[in-house]
Amino acid sequence: MSKIGHELKKKDSIRYEPWLSTVPESDEPDFYREPPDSSRRLSYAEAVREAIEQALEMDPSVFVMGQGVDDPGGMFGTTLDLHKRYGSERVFDTPLSENGLMGAAIGAAIGGMRPVYFHNRPDFLLLAMDQIVNHASKWHFMFGGAVSVPMVVWACIGRGWGSAAQHSQALQGLFMHIPGLKLVMPSTCYDAKGLLLSAIADDNPVIIIEHRFNFKHKGYVPKYLYRVPLGKGVVRKPGEDVTVVAISYMVTEAYRAADKLAKEGIRAEVIDLRTLRPLDEEVILHSVAKTGRLIVADTGWRTGGVTAEIAALVAEKGFTFLKAPIQRVASPDLPTPAGYTLEQEFYKGAPEIVRAVQEVLKWKGVTIGERGEDIYRGWTHTNRSGDTAGTEAARV
Repeated sequence: MSKIGHELKKKDSIRYEPWLSTVPESDEPDFYREPPDSSRRLSYAEAVREAIEQALEMDPSVFVMGQGVDDPGGMFGTTLDLHKRYGSERVFDTPLSENGLMGAAIGAAIGGMRPVYFHNRPDFLLLAMDQIVNHASKWHFMFGGAVSVPMVVWACIGRGWGSAAQHSQALQGLFMHIPGLKLVMPSTCYDAKGLLLSAIADDNPVIIIEHRFNFKHKGYVPKYLYRVPLGKGVVRKPGEDVTVVAISYMVTEAYRAADKLAKEGIRAEVIDLRTLRPLDEEVILHSVAKTGRLIVADTGWRTGGVTAEIAALVAEKGFTFLKAPIQRVASPDLPTPAGYTLEQEFYKGAPEIVRAVQEVLKWKGVTIGERGEDIYRGWTHTNRSGDTAGTEAARV
């Protein structure tokens, strides 16, 4: 190991020591069971803020930067008044220079600090893609593990009030594509705190993409320090008939859909992935092996996105489990409209998840034609001899 590697390793044992006493939670409380009245409930923003405050208090190498982190709104309330307690050297506003400031954050991380860089929207991360993709994600690999980039990049997907095409993009599919990055998308107040603390403690660059609608929620959040492990999904609602894998705010929509389906006697299992990199393949495949049917719901675009990746995973590793084709619920391949009525058509949620579940439950398989071809819904599958079938759909 090089001299700089030895020095970094030596400093790491000191710099990371505060985090070693923070034991990750193996799971989190039941998502939708109302806790006792005496339990501690915080808003989503308060949960994020508490994580930041505890990190600042525990580790002097942590600092917070971003546009508006010290303004009266405090980045949707997540950094409210932290600059008053920890000073402008550790919580400070940044200019509109995303690429340059991302480079500064990466340099600070390489030098031994743990920056948490807040952005109002993921849309603005596009201005810093060179730093994120060509530097932050690659330095550890390019230098043989001698250098780490322990930093957190936080952003919140916008929705409603005319956020439109340039302030509401769900870009998780882009970042899921990049090796070297970790990607976190919480759905609960409990996870918002626990996953953020895990992200700050991690020695890799971690991108956290929140959703603005999650900020409407309040939930159970312990005051003590805890971590939710990265790469571990959780079953939010058990079921036997169909698996619904959801991400971030779509977990809420999936649960609402599951409640409606339960009234029809359909038991849907809802899985919250919590992180997309690393991806908990086991929780997905275990559920699909039980139910045989899969719906994937995400706030991002349909083509080349998160739903496509998860569908491909199950097709490759769990094909024999499937009793019906996989269904995806995702945004159409269009820029987000600004008008309210168009937004209602653009965004997907519980109604679309319900329809997708009903569709897979209707599947009865395929019939085999006279010449060995599989026929379904007018599509023709050519058999090995090269013959093609007719176009009449048939079910058994």
